[in-house]
Amino acid sequence: MPTLLTVDEAAEILRTSRRAVYAMVDRRQVGGVVRLSRRVLFHRAELLDWLDQKRAPSRKE
Repeated sequence: MPTLLTVDEAAEILRTSRRAVYAMVDRRQVGGVVRLSRRVLFHRAELLDWLDQKRAPSRKE
């Protein structure tokens, strides 16, 4: 997998829409954001770490 993800790829990982991802970026609610000019990309590892931190613990944990 690539190190940098597009908004579409991030949306797929987060199981949400492109619009929701852009809204999360604007509100600074998501980690791993890289801005290149007008383009928004995500560090794959940072996005996955952020997602792991946000998940609810299971009953076994």
